[in-house]
Amino acid sequence: MTIDAYINPDFTVKEKLIFWGASLLLTLICAFLVAGVAVILSGFKKRSPQEEGERKGCEAVFARIQLFFEMIISGSTAMFFSCSYIIMNHLYSLLSDLPGEALDGGYAVFYSIWTDYKDFVLLLFICLSCVLNSILDRLIIPLKFIDKGEKASVRLLAMFYAIAILVILNRIGDESEYSPVMMYYLGLMVGRFIYFDASFRDFLETMGRALSNFFMLVLGLCLTGALCYYGFGNGFFLEKNYYIVGVFYVHLFLLVSVFLLHHSRLFRLLLKNRKSEDIEEE
Repeated sequence: MTIDAYINPDFTVKEKLIFWGASLLLTLICAFLVAGVAVILSGFKKRSPQEEGERKGCEAVFARIQLFFEMIISGSTAMFFSCSYIIMNHLYSLLSDLPGEALDGGYAVFYSIWTDYKDFVLLLFICLSCVLNSILDRLIIPLKFIDKGEKASVRLLAMFYAIAILVILNRIGDESEYSPVMMYYLGLMVGRFIYFDASFRDFLETMGRALSNFFMLVLGLCLTGALCYYGFGNGFFLEKNYYIVGVFYVHLFLLVSVFLLHHSRLFRLLLKNRKSEDIEEE
């Protein structure tokens, strides 16, 4: 395996458009499934005066869709930096097999830094994933219908999402490459639940929010799995590149799909029309 093998020149513009169309279609289907679950939960039912201040049915559905988008964004940012670390670790392994005199210039600097500081690099990557997450869901794809508590619960699920994917890759890849990343995410999750000023009630509330959105985790994994299967099955991704490269591509296309769906205002228009129908019926 060479460094050049990470690049797939056969993934042409036409194939990228086809794959993007598939990712957009599947993301749209998943968003409608989320909306359907939210409709069942809210029922678009008429609310009593006591419920006047609560989130209305249409807003609740739209918030659920945005929560699913947050799930994709958080999962994608976690996987981006996980993939980056794993690929760099692969490159380090390749360089380790070369004779010392073959390492010069940038390769020598990279090899030296990775040898001594790779754990700190991983920690930096995880911090950068949080920064990128905030930039995406606040500036580029602003999700304004969900509050901080809901967003935090979905970000917690995104860690489960990243670990689940890495566990699957562990089964089909090199275990030593994925274990460090999984251990860091497990540590972050434990820290999320167990901290010095936490109470048992805080723990239950956090778990309750996470479990209420658990189906989004399952849906996100199914979405990613379907796209990976489609990408590898049609030769868009190459197994020789390691599966992690295909996973990286999938999340990149998912982010583009979420960006377009969010800014198309499709769901807002549909829910606005539904809201108008409800008003006419009343």
